Amino acid sequence: MGRDIPKSEFSAEDKREFDQRLREETRLLMDLFKSDAFENTKEHCGFELEMCLVDKNCRPSPKNEEFLARSPSHLVVPELSRFNFEINSTPHPFEGKLLSNLEEELIEVWRGCRRRANQMGLEVLAIGILPTITDENLTMENMSSLKRYLALNHQILKLRKDKPLELKIDGKDILRISHHDVMLESVTTSLQIHLQVNSSEAVRYYNTAQILSAPIVAVAANSPYLFGKDLWEETRIPVFEQAISVASFRDSHGEIVRRVTFGTGYGRNSLLEPFLENLDRYPVLLPMVLEGEPTSLSHLRLHNGTIWRWNRPLIGLGENGKPHIRIEHRVASAGPSISDIIANIAFFLGLINYFLKNDTPLETLVPFEIARHNFYRAAKKGFAAKVTWVDGKEVTLQSLLLGSLLPAAREGLLKAGLLKEDVSFYIDDIMANRIRTGKNGAGWQRSFIGVHGNDFQAMTRSYIENQKKNIPVHEWPI
Repeated sequence: MGRDIPKSEFSAEDKREFDQRLREETRLLMDLFKSDAFENTKEHCGFELEMCLVDKNCRPSPKNEEFLARSPSHLVVPELSRFNFEINSTPHPFEGKLLSNLEEELIEVWRGCRRRANQMGLEVLAIGILPTITDENLTMENMSSLKRYLALNHQILKLRKDKPLELKIDGKDILRISHHDVMLESVTTSLQIHLQVNSSEAVRYYNTAQILSAPIVAVAANSPYLFGKDLWEETRIPVFEQAISVASFRDSHGEIVRRVTFGTGYGRNSLLEPFLENLDRYPVLLPMVLEGEPTSLSHLRLHNGTIWRWNRPLIGLGENGKPHIRIEHRVASAGPSISDIIANIAFFLGLINYFLKNDTPLETLVPFEIARHNFYRAAKKGFAAKVTWVDGKEVTLQSLLLGSLLPAAREGLLKAGLLKEDVSFYIDDIMANRIRTGKNGAGWQRSFIGVHGNDFQAMTRSYIENQKKNIPVHEWPI
């Protein structure tokens, strides 16, 4: 989905040709898995960070085209709405100074973005849901001009037979709203962690990432408010699922599976399985026939980009043209500070490496249905959520994090050979104190509103000033 397409309307012939190429490329992918022809070097890590543009009143500013025109960095790219953009990292090897290297790169790109935004009288920020956004901001006029977004909107509404998208969220408050386009999705901004993995271990990485979604969504929660309503700790989860709500098929339990999904189960033998599910179960949204050889897998990758699993397997191509496998972990919210963002990445990487090095696969101890249940509980209740872990007993997530997951993340990073000083800073100083105090981004926002009342403009202004200082959120004053 990172590339644009030249048109937003498609013919029946386009669909037939796309389907044919998708099947051909899926057969090629089957051959790649069968012969294990993937790039299998040291694990690499990178990320995508979705950001907001706001004006002097902390309102969304639909000026990303002018902003992007001022930015010389290829790492800064457009997003669905004109008031969002995205920062990408370069891939870094999972070793040594990975964490401090990621932070240094993000600081440099972020400073460039802030400087160019300030020249326009604007500010940038990273937050799961911008508290000052209103439904009036979510118009087609504020959709980015790239044709892939227009096509996505058209195709989703076509599959829904032009029925409006219904947003229904029950949290501390209740929200009910209808929308006639996909712009509701633009209120959600996330941190997407990419981990390039060895093909022989890819299934275990994928399954473990699904199980870790519950603790990660809780520690990184940063979107309790939408349209003035106090909803979930990570309201971004139900918003995204409902903003692109297209029923695709029913799973083995008869439940409807949609385009944004936790998934239908663990991988069993290889990560070919989700791509076969893509082919057989998900209607094509963007049947854009692309140039290039079938070995580039362009149609397969485009189709996969329109299925938003919270943990998404990706096929990438290196500079040498050789394919590799990545896991895209999509559950973390954007923000609050740069150091918090890197701590979230560190926590995920430490946990997944720890459990991958265990002889007993984590998925044999936590059934898939339990992992899914844990995820939605954690998104709704955060640290206070009760989850079921490897012993089958229910425990509060905060207790689980403090008791076993923090030490596991620390050990996982050290075993990977990451710099001890970085592990101490991001895990012992930032993550441990965030969990101990219960003060993630969502907690800080709720505390601010509890003290100052429903002044979301004042809260956003304070949030921006704290974010500029790059101090972790558990140290932010109210």
